[in-house]
Amino acid sequence: MNKAVNGWVNGFIGVLIFSGSLPATRLAVGDFDPLFLTVCRASIAGVLAGASLLVFRQQRPSRGDIVPLLVVAIGVVMGFPLLTALALQYVTSAHAIIFIGLLPLSTAIFGVLRGGERPRPAFWIFSAAGSFLVTGYALFQGGPSSPAGDTFMLFSIIVCGLGYAEGARLSRRLGDWQVISWALVLSLPAMLLLSLYLSPVTWKGIGHPALFSLGYVSIFSMLIGFVFWYRGLAQGGIAAVGQLQLLQPFFGLLLASVILHEKVSWLLVAVNIAVVFCVAAARRFSKKPEVPLNNEA
Repeated sequence: MNKAVNGWVNGFIGVLIFSGSLPATRLAVGDFDPLFLTVCRASIAGVLAGASLLVFRQQRPSRGDIVPLLVVAIGVVMGFPLLTALALQYVTSAHAIIFIGLLPLSTAIFGVLRGGERPRPAFWIFSAAGSFLVTGYALFQGGPSSPAGDTFMLFSIIVCGLGYAEGARLSRRLGDWQVISWALVLSLPAMLLLSLYLSPVTWKGIGHPALFSLGYVSIFSMLIGFVFWYRGLAQGGIAAVGQLQLLQPFFGLLLASVILHEKVSWLLVAVNIAVVFCVAAARRFSKKPEVPLNNEA
């Protein structure tokens, strides 16, 4: 497979992994404080990431990479997990998934601002159409809204799009798994201290679903998913591969229906077909990144 196709395959795997994040977070916040959940998942992933960097003897990032890595950490290690956990105290995961439909646009915009990409005008038409379909469907199915929950979700999409674009830009130079690993390691001292401070007085009342969910968002959502995702964005282009996120709400809604018994309708299949068309069309009219890739994944 060529580099672009590899990018879409890796991006798709990343999206599948991320699709379980909101339903798992919804389960976890039933027994865990949202702030503790955020710092604990980052701590677990940070320890694993640090061990991987040591085992594979990875070089430290340069001084010029520290600030971009901190942007990644603020966006996807702390910002998005915390804001979504706070939002899910007020809204269902099905409703929160409404906002995931805006994430491809957010990623594409930051891909232009930070990654130097220049998609054609038709790309933006199909990207906006896909986002409209996803948000329209989720609004119809997602249940009652909450001003507080919606505000948290909106800000989570902004910081996540920035973190995705910044991480993809860095991964061209540092490597895909190295970017998220260094971002986690930079966050680790603060995350560990906060985890100890915010740790529940007793874990006896915490159920197995919440513990399993904590494990999922720590290992898969916070670490493994990003390995595939950043590799896909670097190989296939931030704006182009970022459109795969339009599929994430539908995978998430299916999981929410099966795991959390949240209501979804038969319109899912029809809208999903239309979204797949928008993703394919956006890919057709996107351009490759102008910055050459120095790191072959």
